[in-house]
Amino acid sequence: MTKTPSQPMSLATTPAGLSTIAVSDISTSLNATLADMFALFFKTKNFHWHMTGPHFRDYHLLLDEQSAQIFAAIDPMAERVRKLGGTTLRSMVHASRLQRTANNDEDGVTPIDMLAELLDDNQQLAVSLREAHALCDIHGDVASASLIENWIDEAEGRAWFLAETIS
Repeated sequence: MTKTPSQPMSLATTPAGLSTIAVSDISTSLNATLADMFALFFKTKNFHWHMTGPHFRDYHLLLDEQSAQIFAAIDPMAERVRKLGGTTLRSMVHASRLQRTANNDEDGVTPIDMLAELLDDNQQLAVSLREAHALCDIHGDVASASLIENWIDEAEGRAWFLAETIS
């Protein structure tokens, strides 16, 4: 159907067919989560690179696996924002303004403190993802919700491995 000037504007005017309010709400939430993912990826790699001690190999490999999993979710998350019709992060500066995950560039962080910090960060990421999922439910965005469910499971899985490793 062709829109004529006399027809009212539809709420579903975005590429995904969602309202502009839905796109704004979901994109805002996913962009903040995306910034957290970048921060968590870099922190996980930082700790991977600076791991020491008698469990070096196990911890080093664990963090390498976890950082790869986090990195693998970044592009699909950003592309989902674009599919919705939103815009996404444009630079590390932009990401740093949105991130809620704290950086850690301290020297001499103990291996257990590294793992405990990553545990907390992954648990918080799961909370943020659940909040984004709730927005998707409100706005009827089942495709984003489906992707988010997998990312929640991955964050919980990383948290589980970290919790079992430090217990």
